[in-house]
Amino acid sequence: MSDKMAFDSDIAQEYDKGVRRTLPTYDQLLRLSHTFLRSKLEAEAAVLIVGGGGGNELKTFGPPNPEWCFTAVDPSKAMLEAARMKAQQNDMEERTILIHGTVEDVPEEKLFDAATCLLVLHFVAEVEDKLMLLKKLRSHLKHGAPLVLASKYGDPQDEEFQEQVALWKNYWLDMTNLSEEKVENLMKSTLVEASIPEEKLRELLMEAGFQKITKFFKTNHFGGWICYAG
Repeated sequence: MSDKMAFDSDIAQEYDKGVRRTLPTYDQLLRLSHTFLRSKLEAEAAVLIVGGGGGNELKTFGPPNPEWCFTAVDPSKAMLEAARMKAQQNDMEERTILIHGTVEDVPEEKLFDAATCLLVLHFVAEVEDKLMLLKKLRSHLKHGAPLVLASKYGDPQDEEFQEQVALWKNYWLDMTNLSEEKVENLMKSTLVEASIPEEKLRELLMEAGFQKITKFFKTNHFGGWICYAG
């Protein structure tokens, strides 16, 4: 294995471990998302993956759907390299486009049959910026196209949310050798403060132009919603 491929492999492995510690039911989220998309899309479809670095959506959605084409966008070069490696491993290079940047960097004229935005929105600190991301995402979808969204959610001042975060912290302590201080710092660095209540999240989706919003997934303070471009 070349040095570059070894580096890419390390990135992918560390991401795969980390995301499953962050969300213990991550694989179930991917499987449910795939089932939803399969039920709505034709054999040929173009799918936009927002925050597609790491390549797990590619790995899950691609092989069972050989005529789907994917555009994955991510601001991390290292994560995109991990996605590139998974596309190579699954013989998907010819039907995968990787874009270094955000949804703002997707060509304006490009329209998609579906999109996913998994575990991205809670990294956008300001509500106005969350709305801007969702509006831009909507602009790249055909009318009626399905969207799968997953994010942390809840009111950071709410007692129930705080209890959920405490459970999340203790799960990290159980699953890693990290000190309590390091886990506390991790909690802060993952922008718990940027979480918003579900009601506000639904409002943003509607304002961005989505309809038929349905919650399909919940683990602790993570949720998943399916909806359609109106």
